[in-house]
Amino acid sequence: MDNNHTKNSWSYRTPGIPDHQFIRGRVPMSKEEVRAVTIAKLRLKKDSIIYDIGAGTGSLTIEAALQAQGGRVYAVERQLEGIKLIARNISKFGLANIELIHGEAPEALNDLPPADRVIIGGSGGRFKEIFTLLDRDLLCPQGRVVINAITLDTLTEVYQLLKRSNYQYEFCQLAITKGSKLAGYELLKATNPVYIITVQKYS
Repeated sequence: MDNNHTKNSWSYRTPGIPDHQFIRGRVPMSKEEVRAVTIAKLRLKKDSIIYDIGAGTGSLTIEAALQAQGGRVYAVERQLEGIKLIARNISKFGLANIELIHGEAPEALNDLPPADRVIIGGSGGRFKEIFTLLDRDLLCPQGRVVINAITLDTLTEVYQLLKRSNYQYEFCQLAITKGSKLAGYELLKATNPVYIITVQKYS
């Protein structure tokens, strides 16, 4: 049983919900500082339609749904364990504006309405196919895509595709170092750097 399993457990408007607030399993989860910057880069509106592709535990799904309470978030995840965790976190935070999509992108996106905002946290090695479908059919004018990458391979693939596109884009790297206690001492412990790529569509 989850000790912190309560409805509407986050009463604040700011992003960056503490990691311990989420129900977690073996599926990777974006850290709270990464989520805060990702949500800021998305520039969400109250009624935004959002895809979270490679949603994992649903931490970014939850963050986005809290910011766009008059909109809808489509959480796309290929792993069944992830789908179950997202469902539990949806229940924990008491949200009704999220739809779970169990499947692999880009195929899982085919029946969804066009999106204003897209988060790509995992592409299963199919970023080019996903981005091509978004560009051609699913990303609305003025739409934004925020990609979180942890490997240089993904960063390179994204950059090579974007530099040949008509999109405006920017890159940043987050290297988070947090305090940690060990044997009565306060240490600084670094996490793996994350590359955040923001893409803007104008037409």
